[in-house]
Amino acid sequence: MSEQIRIEQINKHFGAQHVLKNISCSVNKGEFISILGPSGCGKTTLLRGILGLETLDSGKVFHNGEEITHVAPDKRGFSIVFQDYALFPHMTLYENVSYGLKLKKVPKNEIRERVMNALKLLRLENAKDKLPNQLSGGMQQRAAIARSLVQGCDVMLLDEPFSALDAMVKVDLSEELKELQRQFEITMVMVTHDQEEAFSLSDRIILMRQGEIVAMETPEKLYSMRDNPFIKTFIIDQIDKRARYIWNLKRSQIQ
Repeated sequence: MSEQIRIEQINKHFGAQHVLKNISCSVNKGEFISILGPSGCGKTTLLRGILGLETLDSGKVFHNGEEITHVAPDKRGFSIVFQDYALFPHMTLYENVSYGLKLKKVPKNEIRERVMNALKLLRLENAKDKLPNQLSGGMQQRAAIARSLVQGCDVMLLDEPFSALDAMVKVDLSEELKELQRQFEITMVMVTHDQEEAFSLSDRIILMRQGEIVAMETPEKLYSMRDNPFIKTFIIDQIDKRARYIWNLKRSQIQ
């Protein structure tokens, strides 16, 4: 696999707080990477540093072998899906998804083709004339993903994209996202605090704690690292607890 994103010795402070501590890692083309960790570990700051929304104190960011540390966010070749959808309330679904293409002065015919193709993929074509407040939470997040997808970028960054959704919608949408990632061979980097979400979607997981990377491994490898107290408590015990809950729930339904 060819390396698509590389991060070298990133540091970031907020006042006296050292939020990112000499972070180095890489992401290969076509991978689905989750940045997982408890609240306050620095995972969102890392994502924002990759995107260029946070100015780094030191370190370098590379995209396809080219340094982009000081390149403006809109020139980095990344698209972003935010946690809060970030849809314009006065625009229709179609207008929201097409907005970025209009700013780039893409021809109208091409805009329509790209937007309608994305809406069909995400089962939103029948809602194209609706305003965001007329859409469910799941539909709004699909719209945010469609808006990112139409940009044609080779890397999609996602900041806790499913955290505001209920459990069943979250499962359905995460499966759709993984299928889109495979179909278009897009590299995806997702921030999450949900262990099950990270394990079900990711090729590899960047596990963070207190501004540092604890491990960057496949889900299977992480699950086997029982000798690490943090990994056992934060990942293994939580996944096992969730599995027991689901098993007991199914058993009660059968009875």
